[in-house]
Amino acid sequence: MMTDQVPYLKMNGLGNDFVVVDARASGVRFSSDQVRRIADRDSGIGCDQMIVLEPAPGADADVFMRIYNHDGGEVDACGNAARCVAALVAKETGRDAVSVATNAGSLPSIVNGDSVSVDMGVPRFGWEDIPLAEEFADTTGIELQIGPIDAPVLHTPSVVNVGNPHAVFWVKDDPETYDLHLFGPLLENHPIFPERANISVAQVIDVTRIKVRVWERGVGLTRACGTAACAVAVAAARKGLTGREVTIELPGGPLALNWRDDDHIIMTGPWAEDGEGVLPEDLLVEPAA
Repeated sequence: MMTDQVPYLKMNGLGNDFVVVDARASGVRFSSDQVRRIADRDSGIGCDQMIVLEPAPGADADVFMRIYNHDGGEVDACGNAARCVAALVAKETGRDAVSVATNAGSLPSIVNGDSVSVDMGVPRFGWEDIPLAEEFADTTGIELQIGPIDAPVLHTPSVVNVGNPHAVFWVKDDPETYDLHLFGPLLENHPIFPERANISVAQVIDVTRIKVRVWERGVGLTRACGTAACAVAVAAARKGLTGREVTIELPGGPLALNWRDDDHIIMTGPWAEDGEGVLPEDLLVEPAA
């Protein structure tokens, strides 16, 4: 059991909410069980992800961001959290240009008040990079469907890795009309995705706007997912459905995406600080061996 008090910040990006712990000085670490208890919305603090700040691994970053999903599993990327952490580092250093290191690489960021632009890196489209359990030559649309074989409800998703695996199902109707809370768990855990996947339902409104709803791996339905917005944007451009600059409209609000000519994805959106506190000791107790 941790004996010292562990302060935290509560933050969010478009409603995608985080418990943020600065462990750079204390070196405090968390088990999966502790993360699950902290993230629990009924008995814990409640969050989609828990973010732990650690010392930067090298000179090209200001801080390292460790990311745990609601289910306690560690993941490599979270775009909305990157904006929040970049804003914290900018406040701390007095610089507008900062860099946040993650397991998926360093994310250079520009902070402009309540808005942050993050370079989310270069997307990967090869089947083995996503990864998929079998080879597909064309990942703009793979063989996968939900529903009757002759009238599937969702089918032929685009797949892409933007720090984590994503599948994007294209629909003509409002994404809110699809039972993603039912389909999401099945698709997230489909055998084609050996590392599971984030599942998006996307409706192209016009060449500059896409409406999206997301089932996030290890989280569930979420008001916003930054990496999903990136995945949808690049997948739409690859299919010729939009240009390389689009607005992704999520339940929590819009994100601006620019898939630059050098293939880097620039994501711009808001961040917010919701409060602070100290983690209750009962959430940190480890079960007896």
